[in-house]
Amino acid sequence: MKFVDEATILVVAGDGGNGCVSFRREKYIPKGGPDGGDGGDGGDVWLEADENLNTLIDYRFEKSFRAERGQNGQSRDCTGKRGKDVTVKVPVGTRVIDQGTGETMGDMTKHGQRLMVAKGGWHGLGNTRFKSSVNRTPRQKTMGTPVINATCSWS
Repeated sequence: MKFVDEATILVVAGDGGNGCVSFRREKYIPKGGPDGGDGGDGGDVWLEADENLNTLIDYRFEKSFRAERGQNGQSRDCTGKRGKDVTVKVPVGTRVIDQGTGETMGDMTKHGQRLMVAKGGWHGLGNTRFKSSVNRTPRQKTMGTPVINATCSWS
């Protein structure tokens, strides 16, 4: 088995889901008011130290890890699902470095230790959040926040 002690990967967290603009519609309620739900948060990318691994050979071929995007909000005040997180297993003793800044993000010294290397985006707000006594039919929403790609290397 070949031993590899350095690897560089691209990690991408999930974007936040968008809010929804929707209005309640029922038979005898002509102006039911806003009922648009919020979007879901984006998934995170985590590194986890595993004492059963001793090489980074797996990351020589699989170089990018992407977390799931948050689901958009829906009508009836339904909030979108949160994106699924991605966990990348690394050997104990791995030092994680951000390629963009060159700073050390963490040192994985114990079995089971976890380090978040990419945080998912925030959810967008639906039009229910913008209602008030003055604005009873808001036609606005906010978009989920996009995330920035990060490149990590470890040794």
